[in-house]
Amino acid sequence: MQNKFLKATFILMIGGLITKLLGFAIRIIYTRMVGSDAINLYSLVMPTYSLLLTIATLSLPVVISKLISEHKTKSIKILSSATAITLILNIIVIVIIYFTKDFIATTLLHDERCSVLLMSMALTFPFVSLSSVLKGYFYGKQKMGPHTISNVIEQIVRIILIFLIIPSLVNKGIVYSVMGLILISIASELASIFTFLVFLPKKFKITKEDLKPDMKTAKEILNISIPTVSGRLVGNIGFFFEPIILTNVLLFAGYSMDFILNEYGAYNAYTISLLSMPSFFIAAISSSLLPEISKYFYHKNYIMVKRRLKQAMILSFIVGLIFSSFIYLFREPLLSTLYNTTKGSEYIEVLAPFFVLFYLEGPLQSVLQAVGKAKTTMFITMVAVIAKLVTMAILSLCHIGMYSLVIAEIIDIFIIVILCVKAIRKELYS
Repeated sequence: MQNKFLKATFILMIGGLITKLLGFAIRIIYTRMVGSDAINLYSLVMPTYSLLLTIATLSLPVVISKLISEHKTKSIKILSSATAITLILNIIVIVIIYFTKDFIATTLLHDERCSVLLMSMALTFPFVSLSSVLKGYFYGKQKMGPHTISNVIEQIVRIILIFLIIPSLVNKGIVYSVMGLILISIASELASIFTFLVFLPKKFKITKEDLKPDMKTAKEILNISIPTVSGRLVGNIGFFFEPIILTNVLLFAGYSMDFILNEYGAYNAYTISLLSMPSFFIAAISSSLLPEISKYFYHKNYIMVKRRLKQAMILSFIVGLIFSSFIYLFREPLLSTLYNTTKGSEYIEVLAPFFVLFYLEGPLQSVLQAVGKAKTTMFITMVAVIAKLVTMAILSLCHIGMYSLVIAEIIDIFIIVILCVKAIRKELYS
């Protein structure tokens, strides 16, 4: 039992490594198939997708994991209630996107091609949401094998479909190429869902009684999910406004739209993508940490809470230090090998030393959520997002190009880590 956290983390790390390698293969294959223009368009619409997906999924993996780790006998009720909530939310979000897609595309993103892409993204939400519900169940049970296998199968399905579908769409244009990649995720999410269902225990039988609305369980889910998703929502709202503010201020400062698209595309597709390469390690630590901390904190075993926190911080720091140093030293060969370009190398040179701290964010926020401080996490995220956007807007007027975003990103990292550490010390050590 004492080694369950480390065992779960190790399984997720191995699975995350395989998934990440497959993900890189997908990115390399897709980038070389469609070219940089399609990647830039995809990067432009992704912040909006992330924001809407956060609303549609309601941070359910985190919530379900926490509840199931504390209430072992309520698993079916938690799953059925969570599924009902997320399906209702999905319908609402899809309707909203249908009526606002043109406004978002033309007025906010300054590219009418984004309209059809937003609608395509909306169609993926129900499948991603259902997969998230099942993922949360296995996290709560601390069974990481099904999640690892489902991720690998999902990526394999995506690679196969990219080879089968994308080449025929390239000839039809950039929009079709990006839309194809988006819609492929429906099939890959279905593969993930089927994998999770296969791994459900044989005794896991759902009766008509379980399918009936349970207001008490639904209220319990919402009481945790609303503060939790609010924090993520604030972060995604910031991500949503990032290209909008950056584009408008840089245009006002005299930069061309081509420059903005190319540099912002390089920053997201190459710089951030490479720097966040070890994020699967951090995601593994955070995912394993949350049910462990929730369980021990629920039973008031504060010694084990502190022990797990210490283990997570040490692991995260070591991983961050190793990967940040490696990426900093070999940034150009890595970019050239993975993406067939060296664009974004200059941004990595500035950001890499500070990304050691970025890798601490996930575990720190997981601890706060596990001890019932989701509202604190939301407040911290809000402060960091506002500081980032204001800094970026001001610096964009100083004619330093995309470095305004780079510096704002560094400030965001420092604020989140410092405030999270302060909040945890107050909760556990005061």
